[in-house]
Amino acid sequence: MPRRTATMLASTLVFIALLCAGVFFKVPYAEMSPGPTVNTLGAADGEPVLKISGRKTFPTTGHLNMTTVRVTGADYEMSLVEALYGWLAHDNVVVPHDTLYPDGKTEEQSTQENAEEFSQSQESAKVAALRELKIPVASRVVVASVVKGSPSEGRLHAGDVIRAVDGTEIKDPGDVAEQVVKHKPGEDVVFTVVPAKAAAAAEKAGKEPQATRKVTITAVKAQDDNRAIVGIQAGPDHTFPFTIDINLADVGGPSAGLMFALGIVDKLTEEDLTGGKFVAGTGTIDEDGKVGPIGGIEMKLVGARKAGAEFFMTPAGNCASAASDIPDGLTLVKVDTMADATKSLAKIRSGDTEDLPSCTKG
Repeated sequence: MPRRTATMLASTLVFIALLCAGVFFKVPYAEMSPGPTVNTLGAADGEPVLKISGRKTFPTTGHLNMTTVRVTGADYEMSLVEALYGWLAHDNVVVPHDTLYPDGKTEEQSTQENAEEFSQSQESAKVAALRELKIPVASRVVVASVVKGSPSEGRLHAGDVIRAVDGTEIKDPGDVAEQVVKHKPGEDVVFTVVPAKAAAAAEKAGKEPQATRKVTITAVKAQDDNRAIVGIQAGPDHTFPFTIDINLADVGGPSAGLMFALGIVDKLTEEDLTGGKFVAGTGTIDEDGKVGPIGGIEMKLVGARKAGAEFFMTPAGNCASAASDIPDGLTLVKVDTMADATKSLAKIRSGDTEDLPSCTKG
């Protein structure tokens, strides 16, 4: 065999061997890519994303799109070739597996956590939207969850309204832990609660729950220190003056909060919030309308622009990274609060966009 042919054959075999090694050699990485966007003013799977009953609503135009990120599953084993392709691809991001699934978290655990965060973001979005519109929302502190095997199991239940601890009125979820840790392990903590069923019945009847009972729980020592704990997680609950349903399946995490809140405000406001413009965005939101940063901002910008967005509501905490690579034709709008977002939307619908708060590179 001629030397040149032998060299070419050897090189080809080496290339095939390296390619096979790259395909079968697994690396501890995961991939993020742009996910679908959904107009909170529109419909998903034939159902309105936002459905409001018991209160007058108004027609809307344009878009207020929430954005998402696709990620590979916790059990997915990425090959070296896939990792190299992801690193070279402009629209994808390859990150260490532990970034998305820390501490060996399974896909099921991650999905459950994302579902809980998504549910909480919906609740916060409703409160933030109504407060922006100066519509009163009644709040109370409830037992959000009970730890299995804890002294509270079977004594307190999720949904119980916590009126007082040791006779001290509870106004905020943090007040519960503050009262409990005043005790030493082994001491009794007295909760004054409205049972969950009674609270639900009162809410359905449009009344404030009144009947209370006292529950005594013996505190135990926390596993990581000497704090006294009773094994519950307290959280906020709200009674809304009308019904707001958010219908969106197969989405998780807290990052849609801002866009849900803006969608609710638009439907409850006579003036069209967008003026027919295509606006997308992201960001967590708390009950006071504070907008928080999220992950995967670069992927969300790409997804929004592909969907047709002209403006992108960007959390202030994400501005520096977002501004490092802005898709052509997309204007980033810096938002720190719900009020910031509504003021910017007023400028967008009027066409006065020159002095919109913008994002700059860090």
